[in-house]
Amino acid sequence: MNDGGKILMIDDDEDVLLAAKMLLKKSNHQVIIEKNPNKIPFLLNNDSYDVILLDMNFSKDTTSGKEGFEWLKQIKERDPDAVVIMITAFGDVEMAVRALKEGATDFILKPWQNEKLVATISTAIKLKKSYNEVDKLRKAKQMLEEQISQPFRDIIGQSSAIKEVFALIDKVAKTDANVLILGENGTGKELVARAIHQKSMRKDNSFVAVDMGAITETLFESELFGHKKGAFTDAREDRPGRFELANGGTLFLDEIGNLSLNLQSKLLSALQSRQVTRVGSNQSLEVDIRLICATNMPLAQMVKEGKFRQDLLYRINTVEITIPPLGDRVDDIPMLANHFLHHYAKKYRKEVLNISAEAMNKLKKYPWPGNVRELQHAIERAVIMADSATLQESDFLFSRKGIDANTTDSLNLDEVEKAAVVKAIQLHNGNISKAAEELGLTRASLYRRMEKYGL
Repeated sequence: MNDGGKILMIDDDEDVLLAAKMLLKKSNHQVIIEKNPNKIPFLLNNDSYDVILLDMNFSKDTTSGKEGFEWLKQIKERDPDAVVIMITAFGDVEMAVRALKEGATDFILKPWQNEKLVATISTAIKLKKSYNEVDKLRKAKQMLEEQISQPFRDIIGQSSAIKEVFALIDKVAKTDANVLILGENGTGKELVARAIHQKSMRKDNSFVAVDMGAITETLFESELFGHKKGAFTDAREDRPGRFELANGGTLFLDEIGNLSLNLQSKLLSALQSRQVTRVGSNQSLEVDIRLICATNMPLAQMVKEGKFRQDLLYRINTVEITIPPLGDRVDDIPMLANHFLHHYAKKYRKEVLNISAEAMNKLKKYPWPGNVRELQHAIERAVIMADSATLQESDFLFSRKGIDANTTDSLNLDEVEKAAVVKAIQLHNGNISKAAEELGLTRASLYRRMEKYGL
Protein backbone atom coordinates (compact mmCIF):
# COMPACT_ATOMS: atom_id res chain seq x y z
CA MET A 1 0.00 0.00 0.00
CA ASN A 2 1.22 3.49 -0.84
CA ASP A 3 2.32 5.54 2.17
CA GLY A 4 0.10 8.60 1.95
CA GLY A 5 1.52 12.06 2.38
CA LYS A 6 0.14 15.54 2.92
CA ILE A 7 0.46 17.56 -0.27
CA LEU A 8 -0.10 21.28 -0.82
CA MET A 9 -0.76 22.27 -4.44
CA ILE A 10 -0.85 25.91 -5.57
CA ASP A 11 -2.02 26.65 -9.10
CA ASP A 12 -4.33 29.36 -10.49
CA ASP A 13 -6.05 26.87 -12.81
CA GLU A 14 -8.92 25.32 -10.87
CA ASP A 15 -9.35 22.45 -13.35
CA VAL A 16 -5.71 21.47 -12.90
CA LEU A 17 -6.11 21.55 -9.11
CA LEU A 18 -9.20 19.34 -9.11
CA ALA A 19 -7.69 16.86 -11.58
CA ALA A 20 -4.54 16.51 -9.50
CA LYS A 21 -6.51 16.15 -6.27
CA MET A 22 -8.64 13.34 -7.67
CA LEU A 23 -5.59 11.54 -9.05
CA LEU A 24 -3.52 11.81 -5.89
CA LYS A 25 -6.35 10.85 -3.53
CA LYS A 26 -6.42 7.48 -5.29
CA SER A 27 -2.84 6.98 -4.08
CA ASN A 28 -3.88 7.59 -0.46
CA HIS A 29 -2.54 11.16 -0.35
CA GLN A 30 -4.16 14.04 1.49
CA VAL A 31 -4.25 16.99 -0.91
CA ILE A 32 -4.82 20.65 -0.02
CA ILE A 33 -5.38 22.85 -3.06
CA GLU A 34 -5.16 26.65 -3.35
CA LYS A 35 -5.60 29.04 -6.28
CA ASN A 36 -4.20 32.15 -4.60
CA PRO A 37 -0.41 32.04 -4.03
CA ASN A 38 -0.69 34.94 -1.57
CA LYS A 39 -2.12 32.47 0.92
CA ILE A 40 1.11 30.43 0.96
CA PRO A 41 2.51 32.10 4.14
CA PHE A 42 -0.74 31.40 6.01
CA LEU A 43 -0.85 27.79 4.83
CA LEU A 44 2.77 27.15 5.85
CA ASN A 45 2.28 28.71 9.27
CA ASN A 46 -0.88 26.72 9.87
CA ASP A 47 0.36 23.27 8.93
CA SER A 48 3.24 21.18 7.60
CA TYR A 49 3.36 19.36 4.29
CA ASP A 50 5.37 16.48 2.89
CA VAL A 51 5.40 17.93 -0.63
CA ILE A 52 4.50 21.30 -2.14
CA LEU A 53 3.44 21.38 -5.79
CA LEU A 54 3.99 24.95 -7.00
CA ASP A 55 2.96 26.43 -10.33
CA MET A 56 5.65 28.66 -11.87
CA ASN A 57 3.33 31.00 -13.70
CA PHE A 58 0.36 32.86 -12.29
CA SER A 59 -1.98 35.47 -13.74
CA LYS A 60 0.48 38.38 -13.43
CA ASP A 61 3.11 36.70 -15.58
CA THR A 62 2.21 33.59 -17.54
CA THR A 63 5.51 32.64 -19.13
CA SER A 64 8.68 33.76 -17.35
CA GLY A 65 8.23 31.81 -14.13
CA LYS A 66 9.17 34.93 -12.14
CA GLU A 67 6.33 34.58 -9.63
CA GLY A 68 7.03 30.89 -9.14
CA PHE A 69 10.70 31.53 -8.43
CA GLU A 70 9.77 34.26 -5.93
CA TRP A 71 7.38 31.96 -4.05
CA LEU A 72 9.96 29.16 -4.14
CA LYS A 73 12.44 31.51 -2.51
CA GLN A 74 9.98 32.45 0.23
CA ILE A 75 9.06 28.82 0.92
CA LYS A 76 12.71 27.79 1.25
CA GLU A 77 13.45 30.74 3.52
CA ARG A 78 10.66 29.61 5.83
CA ASP A 79 11.66 25.94 5.67
CA PRO A 80 15.02 25.04 4.10
CA ASP A 81 13.96 21.36 4.10
CA ALA A 82 10.69 21.97 2.24
CA VAL A 83 10.27 19.58 -0.70
CA VAL A 84 8.96 21.66 -3.62
CA ILE A 85 8.06 20.36 -7.08
CA MET A 86 7.68 23.10 -9.67
CA ILE A 87 4.93 22.85 -12.34
CA THR A 88 4.68 24.78 -15.60
CA ALA A 89 3.27 24.43 -19.08
CA PHE A 90 6.07 26.55 -20.53
CA GLY A 91 9.09 24.88 -19.00
CA ASP A 92 12.36 24.28 -20.71
CA VAL A 93 15.71 22.86 -19.68
CA GLU A 94 17.11 26.23 -18.64
CA MET A 95 14.14 26.98 -16.39
CA ALA A 96 14.27 23.49 -14.90
CA VAL A 97 17.96 23.83 -14.05
CA ARG A 98 17.38 27.23 -12.43
CA ALA A 99 14.51 25.85 -10.35
CA LEU A 100 16.70 23.02 -9.08
CA LYS A 101 19.55 25.40 -8.29
CA GLU A 102 17.20 27.59 -6.27
CA GLY A 103 16.01 24.74 -4.12
CA ALA A 104 13.29 22.85 -6.02
CA THR A 105 13.35 19.08 -5.66
CA ASP A 106 11.95 18.29 -9.08
CA PHE A 107 10.19 19.76 -12.12
CA ILE A 108 6.92 18.65 -13.77
CA LEU A 109 5.55 19.82 -17.15
CA LYS A 110 1.84 20.32 -17.86
CA PRO A 111 0.09 18.34 -19.15
CA TRP A 112 1.66 15.62 -17.05
CA GLN A 113 1.57 11.86 -17.34
CA ASN A 114 -0.39 10.51 -14.36
CA GLU A 115 2.09 7.71 -13.64
CA LYS A 116 4.98 10.16 -13.80
CA LEU A 117 3.32 12.60 -11.38
CA VAL A 118 2.46 9.87 -8.86
CA ALA A 119 5.96 8.41 -9.02
CA THR A 120 7.61 11.82 -8.62
CA ILE A 121 5.49 12.64 -5.57
CA SER A 122 6.15 9.22 -4.01
CA THR A 123 9.90 9.80 -4.32
CA ALA A 124 9.54 13.32 -2.92
CA ILE A 125 7.62 12.07 0.13
CA LYS A 126 10.39 9.58 0.90
CA LEU A 127 12.91 12.43 0.65
CA LYS A 128 10.89 14.59 3.05
CA LYS A 129 10.68 11.74 5.56
CA SER A 130 14.44 11.33 5.41
CA TYR A 131 14.86 15.08 6.07
CA ASN A 132 12.57 14.78 9.09
CA GLU A 133 14.53 11.83 10.46
CA VAL A 134 17.85 13.62 10.01
CA ASP A 135 16.51 16.72 11.77
CA LYS A 136 15.16 14.67 14.65
CA LEU A 137 18.43 12.73 14.98
CA ARG A 138 20.42 15.98 14.94
CA LYS A 139 18.36 17.46 17.78
CA ALA A 140 18.43 14.19 19.72
CA LYS A 141 22.22 14.01 19.29
CA GLN A 142 22.56 17.57 20.59
CA MET A 143 20.46 16.74 23.62
CA LEU A 144 22.40 13.52 24.21
CA GLU A 145 25.71 15.40 24.12
CA GLU A 146 24.36 17.84 26.70
CA GLN A 147 23.32 14.94 28.90
CA ILE A 148 26.68 13.19 28.58
CA SER A 149 28.48 16.36 29.67
CA GLN A 150 26.64 16.30 33.01
CA PRO A 151 28.74 14.87 35.86
CA PHE A 152 27.73 12.22 38.43
CA ARG A 153 25.32 10.25 36.31
CA ASP A 154 25.63 7.15 38.51
CA ILE A 155 23.91 6.67 41.85
CA ILE A 156 26.52 6.32 44.57
CA GLY A 157 25.84 4.43 47.80
CA GLN A 158 25.69 1.12 49.63
CA SER A 159 23.45 1.90 52.62
CA SER A 160 20.36 -0.24 53.18
CA ALA A 161 18.14 2.76 52.35
CA ILE A 162 19.66 3.27 48.89
CA LYS A 163 19.81 -0.49 48.23
CA GLU A 164 16.01 -0.57 48.52
CA VAL A 165 15.89 2.06 45.78
CA PHE A 166 18.25 -0.03 43.61
CA ALA A 167 15.93 -3.04 43.99
CA LEU A 168 12.90 -1.00 42.88
CA ILE A 169 14.81 0.36 39.89
CA ASP A 170 15.68 -3.16 38.75
CA LYS A 171 12.05 -4.27 39.02
CA VAL A 172 10.38 -1.33 37.30
CA ALA A 173 13.00 -0.78 34.57
CA LYS A 174 12.04 -4.00 32.80
CA THR A 175 8.50 -2.71 32.26
CA ASP A 176 7.06 0.31 30.49
CA ALA A 177 5.10 1.36 33.59
CA ASN A 178 4.89 5.06 34.40
CA VAL A 179 7.00 5.92 37.44
CA LEU A 180 6.63 8.71 40.00
CA ILE A 181 9.82 9.49 41.94
CA LEU A 182 9.36 11.25 45.28
CA GLY A 183 12.02 12.90 47.41
CA GLU A 184 13.46 16.13 48.70
CA ASN A 185 15.40 18.49 46.45
CA GLY A 186 18.95 17.32 45.88
CA THR A 187 18.34 13.63 46.62
CA GLY A 188 19.07 12.53 43.04
CA LYS A 189 15.64 11.96 41.53
CA GLU A 190 16.91 12.58 38.00
CA LEU A 191 19.73 10.09 38.53
CA VAL A 192 17.16 7.46 39.45
CA ALA A 193 15.14 8.30 36.34
CA ARG A 194 18.25 7.94 34.17
CA ALA A 195 19.07 4.62 35.83
CA ILE A 196 15.59 3.30 35.01
CA HIS A 197 16.05 4.38 31.40
CA GLN A 198 19.49 2.80 31.11
CA LYS A 199 18.17 -0.54 32.39
CA SER A 200 15.09 -0.49 30.15
CA MET A 201 14.39 -1.75 26.62
CA ARG A 202 14.46 1.92 25.53
CA LYS A 203 18.06 2.54 26.54
CA ASP A 204 19.25 2.97 22.94
CA ASN A 205 16.82 5.86 22.42
CA SER A 206 16.67 9.33 23.92
CA PHE A 207 16.26 10.25 27.58
CA VAL A 208 14.72 13.73 27.59
CA ALA A 209 14.54 15.66 30.87
CA VAL A 210 12.24 18.65 31.39
CA ASP A 211 12.23 20.93 34.45
CA MET A 212 8.51 21.69 34.71
CA GLY A 213 9.13 24.31 37.38
CA ALA A 214 11.19 26.37 34.93
CA ILE A 215 8.60 26.41 32.12
CA THR A 216 6.25 29.39 32.00
CA GLU A 217 2.55 29.12 31.15
CA THR A 218 3.12 30.77 27.77
CA LEU A 219 5.97 28.47 26.70
CA PHE A 220 4.56 25.20 28.06
CA GLU A 221 3.00 23.96 24.80
CA SER A 222 5.93 25.12 22.69
CA GLU A 223 8.49 23.38 24.91
CA LEU A 224 6.59 20.12 25.28
CA PHE A 225 4.72 19.85 21.98
CA GLY A 226 6.92 21.94 19.65
CA HIS A 227 6.00 24.78 17.30
CA LYS A 228 5.86 25.79 13.67
CA LYS A 229 8.02 28.58 12.33
CA GLY A 230 6.16 31.88 12.70
CA ALA A 231 3.69 30.50 15.28
CA PHE A 232 4.75 33.34 17.61
CA THR A 233 7.27 36.18 17.65
CA ASP A 234 10.40 34.19 18.52
CA ALA A 235 9.51 31.07 16.51
CA ARG A 236 12.26 31.46 13.89
CA GLU A 237 12.22 27.82 12.80
CA ASP A 238 10.17 24.64 13.11
CA ARG A 239 11.04 22.99 16.39
CA PRO A 240 10.04 19.59 17.74
CA GLY A 241 8.88 19.50 21.34
CA ARG A 242 10.23 17.33 24.13
CA PHE A 243 7.56 14.68 23.51
CA GLU A 244 8.75 14.28 19.90
CA LEU A 245 12.42 14.19 20.90
CA ALA A 246 11.66 11.47 23.44
CA ASN A 247 9.73 9.35 20.93
CA GLY A 248 10.80 5.73 21.37
CA GLY A 249 12.64 6.65 24.58
CA THR A 250 11.95 8.11 28.02
CA LEU A 251 10.44 11.47 28.94
CA PHE A 252 11.36 12.70 32.44
CA LEU A 253 9.18 15.48 33.85
CA ASP A 254 10.84 16.94 36.94
CA GLU A 255 8.98 19.09 39.48
CA ILE A 256 5.63 17.89 38.15
CA GLY A 257 3.91 19.27 41.25
CA ASN A 258 4.62 22.85 40.19
CA LEU A 259 2.24 22.74 37.20
CA SER A 260 -0.91 24.85 37.32
CA LEU A 261 -4.26 23.08 36.91
CA ASN A 262 -4.54 24.49 33.38
CA LEU A 263 -1.20 23.00 32.34
CA GLN A 264 -1.99 19.74 34.13
CA SER A 265 -5.06 19.44 31.89
CA LYS A 266 -2.99 19.95 28.72
CA LEU A 267 -0.41 17.42 29.85
CA LEU A 268 -3.06 14.85 30.74
CA SER A 269 -4.68 15.23 27.31
CA ALA A 270 -1.35 14.49 25.56
CA LEU A 271 -0.65 11.50 27.83
CA GLN A 272 -4.10 10.02 27.26
CA SER A 273 -4.10 10.41 23.48
CA ARG A 274 -0.38 9.69 23.00
CA GLN A 275 -0.50 12.51 20.45
CA VAL A 276 0.86 16.05 20.35
CA THR A 277 0.17 19.00 18.09
CA ARG A 278 2.82 21.64 17.47
CA VAL A 279 1.85 25.23 18.21
CA GLY A 280 0.76 26.81 14.93
CA SER A 281 -0.21 23.48 13.37
CA ASN A 282 -3.39 21.40 13.24
CA GLN A 283 -1.59 18.14 12.47
CA SER A 284 -1.36 15.65 15.36
CA LEU A 285 1.74 13.51 15.77
CA GLU A 286 1.72 10.14 17.51
CA VAL A 287 4.38 9.66 20.19
CA ASP A 288 5.63 6.54 21.98
CA ILE A 289 7.24 7.43 25.30
CA ARG A 290 7.97 5.92 28.68
CA LEU A 291 6.97 8.53 31.27
CA ILE A 292 8.85 9.19 34.50
CA CYS A 293 7.86 12.09 36.76
CA ALA A 294 9.41 13.49 39.92
CA THR A 295 8.44 15.91 42.66
CA ASN A 296 9.25 16.95 46.21
CA MET A 297 5.66 17.99 46.81
CA PRO A 298 2.88 15.96 48.54
CA LEU A 299 0.73 15.21 45.49
CA ALA A 300 -1.86 13.15 47.40
CA GLN A 301 -2.45 16.06 49.77
CA MET A 302 -2.56 18.46 46.83
CA VAL A 303 -5.30 16.32 45.24
CA LYS A 304 -7.38 16.68 48.43
CA GLU A 305 -6.83 20.44 48.33
CA GLY A 306 -7.84 20.64 44.67
CA LYS A 307 -4.36 21.72 43.57
CA PHE A 308 -3.49 18.61 41.56
CA ARG A 309 -5.70 16.55 39.26
CA GLN A 310 -6.48 13.11 40.63
CA ASP A 311 -6.77 11.62 37.12
CA LEU A 312 -3.29 12.94 36.29
CA LEU A 313 -1.88 11.47 39.49
CA TYR A 314 -3.37 8.08 38.57
CA ARG A 315 -1.82 8.40 35.12
CA ILE A 316 1.74 9.12 36.31
CA ASN A 317 2.18 6.94 39.41
CA THR A 318 1.74 3.34 38.35
CA VAL A 319 4.85 2.75 40.48
CA GLU A 320 6.21 5.11 43.15
CA ILE A 321 9.85 5.27 44.24
CA THR A 322 10.79 7.38 47.26
CA ILE A 323 14.40 8.56 47.47
CA PRO A 324 15.66 8.85 51.05
CA PRO A 325 17.24 12.16 52.18
CA LEU A 326 20.97 12.15 52.76
CA GLY A 327 20.34 12.33 56.51
CA ASP A 328 18.82 8.85 56.31
CA ARG A 329 21.82 7.38 54.51
CA VAL A 330 24.74 8.71 56.55
CA ASP A 331 26.78 5.61 55.74
CA ASP A 332 26.91 6.77 52.10
CA ILE A 333 28.46 10.16 52.90
CA PRO A 334 32.13 9.02 52.79
CA MET A 335 31.63 7.27 49.44
CA LEU A 336 29.79 10.29 47.97
CA ALA A 337 32.28 12.78 49.38
CA ASN A 338 35.26 10.93 47.93
CA HIS A 339 33.51 10.54 44.58
CA PHE A 340 32.98 14.31 44.37
CA LEU A 341 36.49 14.96 45.67
CA HIS A 342 38.14 13.00 42.86
CA HIS A 343 35.93 14.60 40.23
CA TYR A 344 36.59 18.19 41.30
CA ALA A 345 40.27 17.62 41.96
CA LYS A 346 40.59 16.51 38.35
CA LYS A 347 38.34 19.28 37.04
CA TYR A 348 40.23 22.07 38.80
CA ARG A 349 43.64 20.40 38.53
CA LYS A 350 44.20 20.44 42.27
CA GLU A 351 46.41 17.98 44.15
CA VAL A 352 43.68 17.25 46.70
CA LEU A 353 43.78 13.56 47.52
CA ASN A 354 41.67 12.88 50.61
CA ILE A 355 39.49 14.17 53.44
CA SER A 356 40.71 14.13 57.05
CA ALA A 357 38.93 11.94 59.58
CA GLU A 358 37.85 15.03 61.54
CA ALA A 359 36.43 16.68 58.42
CA MET A 360 34.63 13.47 57.42
CA ASN A 361 33.14 13.21 60.89
CA LYS A 362 31.78 16.74 60.51
CA LEU A 363 30.30 15.84 57.14
CA LYS A 364 28.54 12.85 58.69
CA LYS A 365 27.09 14.93 61.55
CA TYR A 366 25.83 17.81 59.41
CA PRO A 367 22.03 17.57 58.68
CA TRP A 368 22.37 18.27 54.91
CA PRO A 369 19.07 20.08 54.24
CA GLY A 370 20.15 20.33 50.58
CA ASN A 371 20.94 16.60 50.45
CA VAL A 372 23.45 15.18 47.95
CA ARG A 373 23.46 18.38 45.89
CA GLU A 374 24.54 20.37 48.95
CA LEU A 375 27.30 17.85 49.69
CA GLN A 376 28.45 18.10 46.08
CA HIS A 377 28.67 21.90 46.25
CA ALA A 378 30.43 21.79 49.63
CA ILE A 379 33.12 19.44 48.28
CA GLU A 380 33.53 21.54 45.13
CA ARG A 381 34.11 24.72 47.12
CA ALA A 382 36.46 22.97 49.52
CA VAL A 383 38.58 21.64 46.64
CA ILE A 384 38.77 25.08 45.06
CA MET A 385 39.83 26.77 48.31
CA ALA A 386 42.07 23.98 49.67
CA ASP A 387 45.73 24.77 50.44
CA SER A 388 46.82 21.20 51.07
CA ALA A 389 46.33 17.69 49.74
CA THR A 390 43.94 16.84 52.57
CA LEU A 391 40.65 18.64 53.21
CA GLN A 392 40.30 19.82 56.81
CA GLU A 393 37.33 20.89 58.95
CA SER A 394 38.13 24.52 58.20
CA ASP A 395 37.62 23.89 54.48
CA PHE A 396 33.87 23.50 55.05
CA LEU A 397 31.96 26.71 55.71
CA PHE A 398 29.01 25.22 57.50
CA SER A 399 31.27 23.76 60.22
CA ARG A 400 33.31 26.92 60.79
CA LYS A 401 30.86 28.70 63.09
CA GLY A 402 28.64 25.81 64.00
CA ILE A 403 25.70 27.32 62.11
CA ASP A 404 22.54 25.27 62.31
CA ALA A 405 19.24 25.68 60.54
CA ASN A 406 17.52 27.53 63.38
CA THR A 407 19.85 30.13 64.81
CA THR A 408 23.26 31.77 64.74
CA ASP A 409 24.91 34.14 67.17
CA SER A 410 27.11 35.56 64.44
CA LEU A 411 26.44 39.07 63.16
CA ASN A 412 28.26 38.34 59.93
CA LEU A 413 25.71 39.11 57.21
CA ASP A 414 26.73 36.18 55.02
CA GLU A 415 26.33 33.73 57.89
CA VAL A 416 22.99 35.22 58.96
CA GLU A 417 21.74 34.99 55.37
CA LYS A 418 22.97 31.41 55.04
CA ALA A 419 21.20 30.41 58.26
CA ALA A 420 17.97 31.96 56.97
CA VAL A 421 18.27 30.11 53.66
CA VAL A 422 18.90 26.78 55.39
CA LYS A 423 16.00 27.34 57.78
CA ALA A 424 13.59 28.20 54.95
CA ILE A 425 14.59 25.12 52.97
CA GLN A 426 14.11 22.86 55.99
CA LEU A 427 10.82 24.55 56.93
CA HIS A 428 9.38 23.69 53.53
CA ASN A 429 10.92 20.21 53.30
CA GLY A 430 13.26 21.14 50.49
CA ASN A 431 10.60 22.81 48.31
CA ILE A 432 12.62 25.55 46.60
CA SER A 433 9.59 27.47 45.30
CA LYS A 434 8.03 27.77 48.76
CA ALA A 435 11.36 28.49 50.45
CA ALA A 436 12.01 31.30 47.96
CA GLU A 437 8.57 32.76 48.62
CA GLU A 438 9.19 32.58 52.38
CA LEU A 439 12.45 34.52 51.93
CA GLY A 440 10.95 37.03 49.52
CA LEU A 441 13.19 35.84 46.70
CA THR A 442 12.72 34.45 43.21
CA ARG A 443 13.64 30.81 42.62
CA ALA A 444 16.64 31.93 40.59
CA SER A 445 17.83 34.24 43.40
CA LEU A 446 17.51 31.45 45.95
CA TYR A 447 19.46 29.05 43.74
CA ARG A 448 22.23 31.65 43.45
CA ARG A 449 22.42 31.93 47.25
CA MET A 450 22.44 28.16 47.61
CA GLU A 451 25.35 28.05 45.15
CA LYS A 452 27.10 30.84 47.06
CA TYR A 453 26.89 29.01 50.38
CA GLY A 454 27.49 25.51 49.05
CA LEU A 455 23.92 24.35 49.76
